[in-house]
Amino acid sequence: MSSSTQQAADTAAEGRNRPARVSFWAAFLGIGLILGIVATPLFWLMWGGWYTLCLFLCAFVAIPAGHLGRRRGKRLGGRDRGAALFGIVAGWLLMLCGLLLVVAYAGLVTGLAVLVDSAR
Repeated sequence: MSSSTQQAADTAAEGRNRPARVSFWAAFLGIGLILGIVATPLFWLMWGGWYTLCLFLCAFVAIPAGHLGRRRGKRLGGRDRGAALFGIVAGWLLMLCGLLLVVAYAGLVTGLAVLVDSAR
């Protein structure tokens, strides 16, 4: 086999488990959003709904793509199965963090409403 044919075959083999890589990067982006929330809490208070929406979107991409990547990795001899597993686990953790953010935001709004009502 010539080197250009081998290189083309290697390139094609790298792209076979695309769901695993999508899952990995969606989870990585969601973790970056969590770190952004921790680093900039005032910004989260102003735009918390958008942060939370993005977290849920990242989780909704990471979980199914991770499952597809695990299944496809099994057929490909284990290729990128670890990245897919990371996407699944991180996706569920992102879902949990998103739910905690919704509860925290609702508690903050409720607490502020109680404070305003008691000031009257």
